Amino acid sequence: MAGLSSRSAVAIHALAMLAHRRGGSLTSAEIADSLESNPVLVRRILGHLRDAHLVRSTEGRGGGWFLARTPRDITLYDAYAAVEGGRIFSRHPHPPSGACAIGRNIGDLLDVEFRGAERALEERLRRTTIAALLQQILACDNEAQDH
Repeated sequence: MAGLSSRSAVAIHALAMLAHRRGGSLTSAEIADSLESNPVLVRRILGHLRDAHLVRSTEGRGGGWFLARTPRDITLYDAYAAVEGGRIFSRHPHPPSGACAIGRNIGDLLDVEFRGAERALEERLRRTTIAALLQQILACDNEAQDH
């Protein structure tokens, strides 16, 4: 089963950082520092976000990445769709035996269940914007600092 990669989490992290910057730009190195990751990986993810028209970049001194839309107009689904390819769930890597009642029938039935689960995930991710997520992040941070 292929499943989700960490690309969605990296993309959402980057978008939240850019939203927190409020129109200012960040370099891929600055985002990578927060992720404790490699700037090359971050640039690759940001490239996908740029292709989806979620971020833009400027080159040269003082350049960097910034949001192409307002944080309230970007959902977690937008980030997910920009960086994840293919289906989350997949069938067996090799076709099961047609001589077995389970093997003959399970594939089509699993497809229905898996597609329903994928739709539920997509629907959930569409409900949360980057602005709402950032608000939650900052509330958690304020609460942690108060204790």
